[in-house]
Amino acid sequence: MNDASIKAVLGPTNTGKTHLAIERLCAHSSGAMGFPLRLLAREVYDRVVAIKGEKQVALITGEQRIEPEGARYLCCTVEAMPRTANERAFVALDEAQLSADRERGHVFTDRLLNARGREETMLLGAATLAPMVKALIPGAEISERPRFSTLTHIGPRKLSRLPPRSAIVAFSAEQVYAVAEMLRRFRGGAAVVMGALSPETRNRQVELFQNGEVDYIVATDAIGMGLNLDVNHVAFAGLTKFDGVRMRRLYPAEMAQIAGRAGRHQRDGTFGTLAGGGGKAGPAPEFTDEEVYAIEEHRFAPITKLFWREPEPRFANIPTLIADLERPPEHEALRLAPEAIDLATLKRLAEEPFAGNVRGGGMVRRFWEACSLPDFRQRGPDVHARFVARLWQDLSQGYIGADYVAARISELDNSSGDIDTLQGRIAAIRSWAYICQRPDWVLARDEMASRARGVEAKLSDALHARLTERFVNRRTAILMKSLGQDASILPITLAEDGTLLVEDEAMGKVEGFRFEVDPTANHADRKMLLAAAEKGLPRILGERAEELAVSDMADVELSRGAIRWNGHVLAKLQPREGQVKPALEPSREISALPEKARQALLQAIDGWLEKKLEPLEPLRRMHIASANPEAGSQARALLLNLISGHGFVTREQAGIEHLPKDMRPFLRKIGVTFGALDIFAPLLLKPAPRQLLNSLGIDRRPLQEAMLPVIPDAKKLPSGYRHAGSQAIRLDLAEKIFRAAHEARAKADKSRKFRLDLSLPISIGLEEKNAERLLGQAGFRVQHAKPLAEEVFGPPRPASWEWRPSHRRKQRQRLAQVQPPREGSAFSGLAELLKQG
Repeated sequence: MNDASIKAVLGPTNTGKTHLAIERLCAHSSGAMGFPLRLLAREVYDRVVAIKGEKQVALITGEQRIEPEGARYLCCTVEAMPRTANERAFVALDEAQLSADRERGHVFTDRLLNARGREETMLLGAATLAPMVKALIPGAEISERPRFSTLTHIGPRKLSRLPPRSAIVAFSAEQVYAVAEMLRRFRGGAAVVMGALSPETRNRQVELFQNGEVDYIVATDAIGMGLNLDVNHVAFAGLTKFDGVRMRRLYPAEMAQIAGRAGRHQRDGTFGTLAGGGGKAGPAPEFTDEEVYAIEEHRFAPITKLFWREPEPRFANIPTLIADLERPPEHEALRLAPEAIDLATLKRLAEEPFAGNVRGGGMVRRFWEACSLPDFRQRGPDVHARFVARLWQDLSQGYIGADYVAARISELDNSSGDIDTLQGRIAAIRSWAYICQRPDWVLARDEMASRARGVEAKLSDALHARLTERFVNRRTAILMKSLGQDASILPITLAEDGTLLVEDEAMGKVEGFRFEVDPTANHADRKMLLAAAEKGLPRILGERAEELAVSDMADVELSRGAIRWNGHVLAKLQPREGQVKPALEPSREISALPEKARQALLQAIDGWLEKKLEPLEPLRRMHIASANPEAGSQARALLLNLISGHGFVTREQAGIEHLPKDMRPFLRKIGVTFGALDIFAPLLLKPAPRQLLNSLGIDRRPLQEAMLPVIPDAKKLPSGYRHAGSQAIRLDLAEKIFRAAHEARAKADKSRKFRLDLSLPISIGLEEKNAERLLGQAGFRVQHAKPLAEEVFGPPRPASWEWRPSHRRKQRQRLAQVQPPREGSAFSGLAELLKQG
């Protein structure tokens, strides 16, 4: 087509270039405009819709498509911009100087060279692009537009002295957060704009600033790309940035692009640096005289090379595709673009085994389209390549399944987490939004795309809320303008180490929920600050209590009859009659918390304690059974002895001789074992319940934490053990040995003596002599055989055993078998009185 129909409108920011292009677009019967950011594409789309109507305008970006049937006007990102000529009457390319950008420059160069309108083509950009337009499009009409307002350098300004309606520009997320945090503390807050934010979040943050809710906006250099803001002053927090290869100082043209956000239309603007921001890195940044002159007069070194990459490579095979993409340009004004993420991904995946199956022009083209998926997550070439490789597994077969895509989208549908977590999820959902927009990649494309946009909107709302919550304090914004001597209005914060800060002055420390005043904070000139700390404590401690209540309480523990958090007592435990679960007696600090926070914390502690006491379920059942009237007085007496013994009691102390035999099944049902020497609940002899009883302060006897089967003997044994000579054995294992001995006795002939194998107690860990002593407690007596004579050979004779209960045991058995008194006798009357009692 005739180059005379191509117009290059060049000039600095605030010259009305975009406004002019919109007017020309609407004057034609059809048209398309390409923008560097989808945020700008959306902004212009809304303006054109207001003029032409929704049915006439389409919006196409990598992650979103709004395409009414028969739409005549197209607003899109540069990557989505049509390349072929004569399809539309008018075509415009915005920010065309980005053709010199290392990462995306080759895309802009391609559109600059090939995207044409049937009747008119317009290139919008900086004046530094003029030599390249002349070299590459000789017949193009070039016009330069002056800036509507002036830019003036006013030097460095401290953060506390920045004028209202200022934008502070930083070049890392950490620096953005640090500056925004200081503005929140001293000026009531700031809006935050970064390239990593979704367009929805950026729009809502910009609204905070535009609506006057905050007077400051903190941003990365993304602010210089066409965002129309009501900014009077731009302050640079730094003058160096990482460009993907190295740390370097900003070029004067880049400085001007950012500083040009100050002043709109006829209102002049100012720019400067942020004083006091040097810190450990050195002195605060400052512009040189040459840079100030260049920015104020809009005079910059011209662009001498544009980045280029073959826009129409051959798809015969992967090596041919790579060779075409790496082929240098022929025109002297063009330079081969550095290896972008799409080409890096292609090269990595070309080395994988599955790449050998990518054959034919159609499949190679599809493979290249998959590799061209943008790295929204910014995780690096290796991680991105693995993600693309997983997608190709499905794409090589046809389509990505809707169920798989829906599952991935569902995983990201979570609006909890901090700012960085939400930014990561938004970046990930943008990848799936891009995938779902492809016409031939995903089954049920429209439904999946709608889901992805819905999740991105939800995450964007949550991120906006987190940013506003963290960096905007509307109350402080008002109070700082009229701060008097009222201590209650001073900003109070709690540092991570528990230091309570009032206006950055340390007033003391909060340990647990107790505030201890810093002894150095008693000076007269700090009385107001100390009063503010005391007034702010209920709120701060209430927030800490609510945070603890909704946490997993990983740092809460039972210890010495109290519930403790990081060593600080939250509540003491008071035993309750008839119940395992003790009553909570809140500490004085907890009782002083605000009502809502106190109730929430106590309720959370109560629920935590309920779950913690689950190993004591057998003891709880004993409490319930002891209150059951059907148990009978004898069974209740035994249960009360078991409860007071914390799960076990000797037969002598249990009073078992009075227990009716028909009550034993009732007790066994709730976990009670009737042993030869002890009555116990085996489940309560495990490590967890014994440790719990000790931590609750109920069982004050020594604790054997692991409840080992056999331990050395001691004068005061741990709970759940029985003496066995020089050793002690756990009650349930002792009972196992006793039962084995009774079984051996029952299998013997009618003679009283029998043989007993001691392999069981020895395998448990008892020494042979100690096993004999343990069995002796249960009435078993051993008689060792005489040793063999010297001239006799063979195994030693086995020992013989007999069961001889002690005299006291026999007496108890006789008492249990005594006949009831004769009816009508004095003893029968006494027995009746005893029953009634």
